[in-house]
Amino acid sequence: MTGQVGKVKNPQKIIVIGAGIGGMCAAARLARAGHHVEIFEASDRPGGKCRTEWIGRYAFDTGPSLLTIPAVYRDFFQRTGKQMALEMEIQAVDPSFDYRFHDGKSVKFSNLSRKNTLAQITEAFGIEASEQWDAVLNRAERMWDVSREPFVESELKSPLSLLKRRHILRDLRIIAPRATLRDFGLSNPYLAKIMDRYATYSGSDPRKAPAVLSTIAFIEEAFGAWHIKGGIGTLSNHIATRCEKVGVKIHLNSLVQSINLKGNKATGITLATGEKLDADIVISNADAAFTYNQLISQSTRKVRKIRKEQAKLEPSLAGFSLLLGLRPSSHPKLSHHTILFPDDYDAEFDSIFTKKLPVTKPTIYICSPHDPTMVKGEGHESLFVLVNAPRHSTEAHEGFDWSDQDFAQRYAHSIIDQIEAQGISIRDRLDLLEIRTPLDLQNSVNAPGGSIYGTSSNGPRAAFLRAKNRSPLKNLFLVGGSAHPGGGLPLVGLSAEIVANAILINEE
Repeated sequence: MTGQVGKVKNPQKIIVIGAGIGGMCAAARLARAGHHVEIFEASDRPGGKCRTEWIGRYAFDTGPSLLTIPAVYRDFFQRTGKQMALEMEIQAVDPSFDYRFHDGKSVKFSNLSRKNTLAQITEAFGIEASEQWDAVLNRAERMWDVSREPFVESELKSPLSLLKRRHILRDLRIIAPRATLRDFGLSNPYLAKIMDRYATYSGSDPRKAPAVLSTIAFIEEAFGAWHIKGGIGTLSNHIATRCEKVGVKIHLNSLVQSINLKGNKATGITLATGEKLDADIVISNADAAFTYNQLISQSTRKVRKIRKEQAKLEPSLAGFSLLLGLRPSSHPKLSHHTILFPDDYDAEFDSIFTKKLPVTKPTIYICSPHDPTMVKGEGHESLFVLVNAPRHSTEAHEGFDWSDQDFAQRYAHSIIDQIEAQGISIRDRLDLLEIRTPLDLQNSVNAPGGSIYGTSSNGPRAAFLRAKNRSPLKNLFLVGGSAHPGGGLPLVGLSAEIVANAILINEE
């Protein structure tokens, strides 16, 4: 990672739309460098999707529930004036994941130890399976080494710029851009399901998602799985505080109605109140599709071209979640992260991407933080349950209509039934149940259809079609999970660094 240093000679007025993690990190870096930065956020709190919410005596991470590559945020805090360790306490999650399958088999992956994980795989599935996983991670590590700098940490301008790289042919052989996750050919059906799951980290279908997404498996192993004391969402609060310390003004409950253009140049914003605010630079932390289709009303030739390119992208899957508060019990506590796999994983992706219907028997992700600061009362537990779901739409060919609250209740209880069928007690301990649908996510953070990651990575060209950080419209930049390099806390943090550096380089 590179970093900006020194103060700019000609401070500019910069407006950031949205106080998500990406927007705030970019704002703080730019303010630290001497620019005048203001953030306008529609909701009453900073953080966007990254939230820890208290309901009664229980706290839930309703967005990201895991931090990987903490160095991204250590770099952010250091470059904006304070060490991360002085701001928050991060704790290793071990085991990092407890994978359970429909037939009763299970395996736990150790945190920061391939040796221990391979031993667990050998015990559960045999030495051949262990050797297969080791080979896959070795290849994933090579992919990460090749893709990290040009694809992840740098501003991605065009495929042509990559073709000029010195070792491009070697790099392409390693990355195998036309290969999918399924092309790894894991013969062990249990490990194949685990590998498929990494496609869903970007809201994608493993039958179409590029094999390079296997690097997520390597990243989890090499950089660890981490929890932040008090909840992952507290990261948002610490970043907001850092913003204020370096002079960023954050305006909450301030809905942006539009980005103002003069020709093909961004000149400022208009708030929902009608107030117009001029700016030298506008950074949108809103979803890219929302930015180009809702926040920009003009229809110049360049705007139409951008919209046409965005329309080619397949939206990512959405999520249906349950917030469960459980009373004390003698039952053994779940691991921090537990994943319950169904018999037929393909049926899940057919249902979401082809049929646009909720999955009858979905993969169930359960987050049960081992953090006493996230509950009030000894022995109580807060469980965040997430299943993949089709995005919200009233058009059947585009998604599923999640406005039917009766259906949402029935679906929630069917998921609880499936959890209990795996021997995990819920109903006899249930103290709180709250349901969040894709429509709820759309309404709370303006994520079109409730798509968690903006666009999917289905297909080899998906990375190049993702919204660029430097918009084709002058003085407009995009940051966050729907822009390059993608979703998830590490990539969003890198997105902010890329945007800040791109603006500061223009000042030199």
